[in-house]
Amino acid sequence: MFGHTNEPVTLARDVRAIIIPAGEELLLREGTTGFITQALGGSFTVYIEGNLFRIAGSDADALGKEPTPAPDVPENPTDKDIEDVIWRQLKTCYDPEIPVNIVDLGLIYRLDVRPNGSGERSVEVDMTLTAPGCGMGDVLVADAQEKIAVIPTVADVKVELVFDPPWNQSMMSDEARLQTGLM
Repeated sequence: MFGHTNEPVTLARDVRAIIIPAGEELLLREGTTGFITQALGGSFTVYIEGNLFRIAGSDADALGKEPTPAPDVPENPTDKDIEDVIWRQLKTCYDPEIPVNIVDLGLIYRLDVRPNGSGERSVEVDMTLTAPGCGMGDVLVADAQEKIAVIPTVADVKVELVFDPPWNQSMMSDEARLQTGLM
């Protein structure tokens, strides 16, 4: 999927969106025009009438785009296979204001995959935010949870927001620091 852009867009249908950075949900009406400013990890950041909105990848059709397909997993996957797929999925979760994924930002503190029996798994994730008061925290948690929940064999997902230890820039990958100019 492409990164930064200024692609004009007219909404093809009414669509739920999250206003950035407040994190509040509202309805954008069919026919509303604006610009796609970021399209990363299947979700979209759209600039409309002086505001930024996040539109989920599952609503890509409202922007004239294709929704992101569910991830592939190997046949008879091991817990390690599923963990690898989860990390790939988490790398498709982006802060709508920072064009870096939550894994490279260092926001994932813990990932635990446990078998439930019958080939299904429970997943627990502890993650944080770059700033504790960020209004997009619930949105990022929901995005991570949704992207893990669609993985075959994952029956239960719990993503918890934690603030200990406090996040700092040293937790970012080298690639993320280069991308944000912090290196």
